[in-house]
Formats: sequence, C-alpha cells, structure tokens
Amino acid sequence: MKDLVVQKYGGTSVGTVEKIKRVARRIVAQVDAGKQVVVVVSAMGDSTDELVNLAYEINPTPPSREMDVLLATGEQVSIALLAMAIQTIGYKVISLTGAQCGIKTSDVHKRARISEIDTNRLEKELNDSKIVIVAGFQGIDENHEITTLGRGGSDTSAVALAAALRADCCEIYTDVDGVYDADPRIVPDAKKIDEISYQEVLEMASLGAGVLHPRSVELAEKYGLPLVVRSSFNNNPGTVIKNFENNNEKHVIKEDFDMEKVLVRGIALDENIAKISILEVPDKPGIAFQLFSSLASANIHVDMIVQNVNRTSVNDISFTVNLDELPEAVEVSQKFAFEVNAQKVAFDQGIAKLSVIGTGIVANTEIASKFFEALFEMGINIQTISTSEIKMSCLIDKERAKEAMVNIHKKFEL
Repeated sequence: MKDLVVQKYGGTSVGTVEKIKRVARRIVAQVDAGKQVVVVVSAMGDSTDELVNLAYEINPTPPSREMDVLLATGEQVSIALLAMAIQTIGYKVISLTGAQCGIKTSDVHKRARISEIDTNRLEKELNDSKIVIVAGFQGIDENHEITTLGRGGSDTSAVALAAALRADCCEIYTDVDGVYDADPRIVPDAKKIDEISYQEVLEMASLGAGVLHPRSVELAEKYGLPLVVRSSFNNNPGTVIKNFENNNEKHVIKEDFDMEKVLVRGIALDENIAKISILEVPDKPGIAFQLFSSLASANIHVDMIVQNVNRTSVNDISFTVNLDELPEAVEVSQKFAFEVNAQKVAFDQGIAKLSVIGTGIVANTEIASKFFEALFEMGINIQTISTSEIKMSCLIDKERAKEAMVNIHKKFEL
C-alpha cells in the first residue's frame, strides 16, 4: 500500500504508562506526515516472564497449548492501552489481535511459523483512516487455536505484515539507537553501524546479538523489505538493513584502503544456550539421522553439532540448543540413547557462544589467529569451534564470556 509504514515497539518501549504515551505521540506524528500506519506491539516490560513464572508455579510442565493462550494475553494488554492513548490525542485507531488481523500459522504451539496473512481486515481499517495496532508474537492455526511464534516473534509479525501489505519499510523500535558492532550494555566502546546487509545482521541475530529476531531478517531479505532499527526514546537515524548487491551506490575508495581486507562487522554473545552430549553412541550408518530427525520432529532447533570418533566403534555426539528448549531436547536425547544403547546423556548450561561476524571471515587466517589469541591471553579454554563464510563461533565458559567479548572488541579495534 502507498505511503504505508509498519512500526514495531518492543516491551521496553511500552513498559510504563508514560512510555506508552510517548509511543502514541510518535505514531500520530507519522500520520500527520501523511503516512498510513500499522503498529505491532510486544507485551509490556517483563510481563511475559511474569506470566511464564505464574504458569510454572501452577504446573511444572504446563501444556504448550495453554501456554500460548496465556502468553498471548500480554500483547493484548499492550495494544488496548496504546489504542486508548492514541484515542485521547484525537485520532482514529483500532487494536487487533493476531487472529483478528488475519495472521495464520502452523499448528506448532510455542514455535509456530506464519503460513499466510489475510489482509482484508487490515486494508478495510486503513481505508477508514484508522491507525491499526496489532498484537505481535501471535496468530491462529487452521483449527482456530491461538499460537505464538516464539520469543522475539513480534519482530517477525511486523516484517510479515509489512511484506503482506507492501509497506515502504518496517521500523523496529527498541531501547538502543540501532545495530551495534557489540552489545553496548556489555562493551562500553561499541559503535553503532549506519548500514548493514541482511546476511551480516542475520548472523548477528542468530548468534545472540538480540537486536532482531532471526526469522524477521530472513523474511525481510526474502521480500526485499528495508528494515530500520531505531530507538523509541530519541529521533536518531538508527541502522538501515538492506541488500547491498546490485545497487547503484558508488563507493569512494581511499588511497590507504585495503581492497580485500576482511572487515569484522560485529561481535555477538549468546548466553541462552546449553550443550547436550550423548556418550558412546554406536558407530553405524543412520544413527545421526535417527537422533536429529527426532529432534526436528519435536521442533527443537539444533546448532553447533560435533561428533567425536572413538576407536572402539562408538562416538560421542554433542550439539547446542536454546535454554528454553533444553528440557524437551534432553528428553528426546535420553529416549534416543536408550533405543541405540548409548552410555548416557549429559548437558551443560554453563556455556556461552562468542562469535565474530564479517563477510569473508572463514577465508582469512588473520581473523582466526586474533580471535584465538585473545582467548589464549585470557586463559579461556575453547570447547567447540564453528565457522561459516561470514562468522566464526566458539563455545566458552559462560562465567567469563562478557569479559572475553570486551577484550575481543578491543583486539579487533572495532
């Protein structure tokens, strides 16, 4: 739709009454500038965590369906309050749940994926000159069950709505000024990046940077939708995320510019992970398939897989998962171990994944040398190493992860 912008506000941006009123004023300023506006909102502050804690006080193993019903209420509080704030300023507005605005998902509770969006209701309300406030993080499946998209899913809701409505761009408002080369709450010298590619920020997001939900970046790249990450507390320009290929921008090459020098764009830290190890797994064809197909059937995301080959026809298989998925992953792994007669299943929650990101990293030995040298100088042991074309990751002890992040940021002179 012409002159349409989709904005997303995170929980910190709407955490109090005063913050909600500030967001309302920012939204109506867009309307005054001639824009149609759709706003996606997260739950207020830490209310989602509070709901999760309540659930576990009632039931140590709450059913996934009921968790979705419960957690979806957090966003409904936010959209209603924000709509009321906009009404008091004198603008036409309506709040809609994920189901009411046509977000249809798969039937996987707690980790649903968007299948399609019926935009008829949204277009009707926009054509009636209304600001539309949408509950992020949620949708409805083909059986009319409430589903949620997983933590950070409001980013994905916003990008999906922007793509479906053919918006000019999607603006993600948060508590920082944009995408930084490291978490500014951990690294005081972190610098804001003005522009960054989809692929680089996708690696940063998937490696724990926390600025954007990885699935939202994947969607934005798929549909060529520009993303802007900005602070909801000021008017600074933020960071633009876009595709740099095949554009007509001219780059000025300085005399001292090293044309093929690999540029480290950022450092990411993920402390929300755990490592599972299955010891003495029989070494025979189909074993890895049996394990990881079982994890996939349980909708458990797996990362950093390592298989250690022993000399006695058995192997140790290790992999990482999100902490939120650890209980389910351990259960699946224990069932697998019993079926194949493996020795035991062990898990470690005291680890973190530290990564450096930048195009061409894997082909540049200097990057690896500096990365490992910094950890060696600190006396930090590396448990596992993983690489791709644009990232290098290590598993290290969680207790020293933040300290390591600060030192590596200095090492690369970012």
